[in-house]
Amino acid sequence: MTAIQDEIGEMRGAGYSVLRAHFTPHLIDACREACSPLFLAYLKRHGSRPNRGPYRHFLPMSFDPPCFAPQFFFDDTILRIVRGVMDDRVVADQWGCDLALPGSEYQAFHLDYRRPLFAEEPGLILPAHALIVSFALARVTRENGPLEVVPGSHRVPREEALRAVDAGGAPVQAVPLDIGDVLIRNPWVLHRGTPNTSGAPRPLVSIRYVRRWYTDDSREVDRLPRSVWQALTPAQQSLMRFPVGDR
Repeated sequence: MTAIQDEIGEMRGAGYSVLRAHFTPHLIDACREACSPLFLAYLKRHGSRPNRGPYRHFLPMSFDPPCFAPQFFFDDTILRIVRGVMDDRVVADQWGCDLALPGSEYQAFHLDYRRPLFAEEPGLILPAHALIVSFALARVTRENGPLEVVPGSHRVPREEALRAVDAGGAPVQAVPLDIGDVLIRNPWVLHRGTPNTSGAPRPLVSIRYVRRWYTDDSREVDRLPRSVWQALTPAQQSLMRFPVGDR
């Protein structure tokens, strides 16, 4: 429990934490092998229309196993951290992949929301009501574009944090990931993608957990196959806020 509390403290202070070697390589390898044809098919259709900046794409992840595995969504350690930062009534509402292709450039530092929770107080500092849990399907190195984050920037008004970054007065931390590493971050921490100078795409898969009262449909999600939904326990089903398909 002490380790969990340490991770929760890191999340509240720095705004992100990395669980090293958390998922087994076999689980990640199976996901990558199953999803790679889907990624290639997506890029064949949409490769000329990047939706996250030059040579960057976000696409919904499939819920067909082994692209989907219950271990990704219902891991006890991850859920203890997520619930410890927020509360016990969280739900998962996004399951997608960020593909940074060779040729991608630096993104501007940004936050992950379309609009503030309270439009009349856009700079209001609030407790987290969403967390992003990410893991890579290939090693994330300096060459293929790791995420860069500004630790602690979720505790500062956005414009103030951006000015500090522009002035060179804020620390910027790259986050390389090995297979099985899990990055948990507050989406209000300033961050950016960095250039992929390798010869291969860099897929970073993410699950978003939110407090049950929060809704946001800004990103496309796939439907849960009914057979997958029915195989989940009632407790697992209560954690999933996704449309369920007919098949």
